[in-house]
Amino acid sequence: LPRWAAVLSIVSVWVVALVLGILIAVLTRPAGIASWLSLALAVCALLAFVAQLSTQQKDGFIGRLAATLTGSFVILGVIGAVLALTVAAR
Repeated sequence: LPRWAAVLSIVSVWVVALVLGILIAVLTRPAGIASWLSLALAVCALLAFVAQLSTQQKDGFIGRLAATLTGSFVILGVIGAVLALTVAAR
């Protein structure tokens, strides 16, 4: 598997996490933020499996999957923390 393909399979899910987080921040009422963020993380977990299985490479699968899931979790966690601070400041 070329390095660019592995990076693309990881970063593509991170981009989805970022887009979902931004959509949640813009469209969701404060009471529903946690629910939507957890749903976005579940979607990213499913996409991570799809992206890594679609590479059809068993070598490095766990590492790529871990990187994909960890990045998605961090992205959505940071967005959740920022939204929590924003809501608390109101």
